Parts: sequence; C-alpha cells; structure tokens
Amino acid sequence: MRDKINKVVLAYSGGLDTSVTLKWLQEHYGCEVITFTADLGQGEELEPARAKAEMLGIKKIYIEDLREEFVRDYVFPMFRSGAIYEGAYLLGTSIARPLIAKRQIEIAQETGAEAVAHGATGKGNDQVRFELGYYALNPDIKIIAPWREWGLGSRTTLIDYAEKNQIPIPKDKRGEPPYSQDANLLHISSEGKALEDPWVEPDESVYTRVIPPWAAPDVVTEITIDFEKGNPIAINGDKMSPATLLTKLNELGSSNGIGITDIVENRFVGMKSRGVYETPGGTVLFTAHRAMESITLDGGAMHQKDEIMARYAELVYNGFWFAPEREMLQAAIDLASKRVTGTVRLKLYKGNVIVTGRKSPSSLYDEDMVTFEEDSVYDQRDAEGFIKLNALRLRMIKRLSKQ
Repeated sequence: MRDKINKVVLAYSGGLDTSVTLKWLQEHYGCEVITFTADLGQGEELEPARAKAEMLGIKKIYIEDLREEFVRDYVFPMFRSGAIYEGAYLLGTSIARPLIAKRQIEIAQETGAEAVAHGATGKGNDQVRFELGYYALNPDIKIIAPWREWGLGSRTTLIDYAEKNQIPIPKDKRGEPPYSQDANLLHISSEGKALEDPWVEPDESVYTRVIPPWAAPDVVTEITIDFEKGNPIAINGDKMSPATLLTKLNELGSSNGIGITDIVENRFVGMKSRGVYETPGGTVLFTAHRAMESITLDGGAMHQKDEIMARYAELVYNGFWFAPEREMLQAAIDLASKRVTGTVRLKLYKGNVIVTGRKSPSSLYDEDMVTFEEDSVYDQRDAEGFIKLNALRLRMIKRLSKQ
C-alpha cells in the first residue's frame, strides 16, 4: 500500500525527466510538490525551470545559487584529500549530490514535507548517493524514486507522457540525444547511447567544456597558484573566492585543452560504465595541490595520506559523504593540510599541466641535505648501517632457505 504523502520536495532541473517526474508525483500521489533547483555552476539559465514549474502549478519554488558553498565545503575538502577514483575520475558528479540532498532535507524541514524525490534512474549511482544523503540527515524521511515505480521505461514513453500532459519538450529531446550529460562548476560528464561501446572513439561534438588538446593554441600559458592550508586562494597573486577561483581555473584549463578523461568505471550498483568527463580547472588544481604537498608534507604523512585517499575516493563515489568514516578521514587529511601553504608555478600547454616550481614557508626541502656537492650535514657512511639493518631479515631468509 502506497504511503500517504501530503508534500514532497523534488530535486528539479526543469528538463524532460524531472518535469515528467513532477507531473507524475502530482498524478499518482495527489500531493503538493515543492521544487528545488540548485545552481552549482552548470552553466544553464535556471529561470526557465521556474517558469515550467509555475506552468505545472507549483506554488513553492526554490532556486538557489550554491556555487560558493559547493566549492568551499565540498570540492575543496575533497581536493585536500587528493581523491581520484580508480586512478582517473576526479568525482565531479559524485561530490555534487550530498549538497543537493542536504538542501532538500532542509527545505523539507522548513516546509513540513514528509518526503523527498529525485529523478535518478534505477541503474545508476546517483539514486544511491541521493538516498544515502537523505537518510543520513533525516532517518525518518520518506523517499520517492519514480524511476523505480513507474512504467515509463524509455525516452519514447517519457515523451508520450509529456505530450499527453502538455509538458513542453525541447526540440533536441524529441530525437534520440547522442548522450546524457550532467554538469556543475567542477566538471561535465557525458554517458550513454553514442558512448556505450568503449571501443568507439567519441565524436568531437561531445567536448563542450574543453578544447581538445590537438586543437588547443600552440602557446604556453604560465600561472601561479597560492595555497593556504591545502586550499587554493589566489591565481597569479590575485586572491579570489572559492567559486571564482575554480571558474578562472576552468577558463585556463579549457583554453589549453586540459581535463578530458575517457574512462570505464565500476559503478557502485555493480555494472561497468563508460563516460567522457571534462574537468579543466580540477585537473590543474589536482596537479598543483600535489606539487604543493611534495615540499610541505613529511614522507610518512604523505604516504599515509596516499593510502587513505583510495578509501576516501570510494566513499565519495559511493555516496557516503555524511558517513562517520569519511568525516574521520577528513579530520586526518585536514590535520596534514595545515602545512600545505605556499605557491606552485605551472605551465599549461595542449592538454598538459607541467609543474615548473614550488615554494613554501613550511617547506621541508633542504638544499644543504640533498646537494650532490660536498656538505657537512649528512655523513654518507651512516647509510651502511641503515642498509644492513634493513637487509637483516632478507639475509636471514636467504640463509635459512639454504638449510
């Protein structure tokens, strides 16, 4: 028996899927729908979403600019960890979901809604990310996931339903779109349809945020990025807010062909998925942050951080942003990041991010120690005992194996 729902907060983009979802909720649950549209820097005009929601009879419409909060409280903490999923994916879609879930729960509390809803399909990761976020923040919330309930299993049936209910359909949605895209200030992802065969090279039309490296200008762009406690705070000496800084890095990375990744990843739900991701500013930032850590973190701390990074990335990818283990790892990462302050110099050129310099008031790099010239701070004879102690167990194993 279906639960009685009076009010539901829907994560609403204004596109075909969520507009059909909105109408379906009204029709099948007979409830008041409250729409929430987040501006995370996806680069689209959001007012049409308001107009469409109003046309569908929605009285309470939330459209919020969350770009600064997104970068400051989600993207930057993740980048302090150096998180990269399966060696390639900078988690651009994954990191946006907990913020959307958080605001939906807050709006539900503000409006007295008993339920929240999303338009994620039953095959993907996003349903898991949204719903783990919902439950972590409100364990008693009711969740409606229409793709797991309705019989609208194809693009054709969605369009038929929209036409039947007089829901406007963009012209580009009437034919089969070549791929599905999701965007925010950190990245844009393209998946499905024309990209489903992992052997087929993507058509260049897929690249909407980055100039392909082979088409980028034959000119080197040199920049500096200043860091403070693991966070970037300035480009070329100009201090910027988090969202402004990432926007600028996106411009620099995009024009130099940086940040295109074509990967096959393992989804949390068990299947493999091929996607093309464009993360221009994030790719520049990832490289610069690593360079900053290279002279400010102790070797043991850096290696420990590398060990927990894979687990941290997996938690973010799978939707456990609000889980205690992610928060525990974040605390360790942030403790290490207190030293990560200074400046990194980079050259950007045709898809490459090349580190050319790094300096820090907290630098652990000692020229007197590492020089190949004569020095008075390191006695090379000490290395003999160091090596023999480390070789002791290896020598014993070999001796015993001969008995």
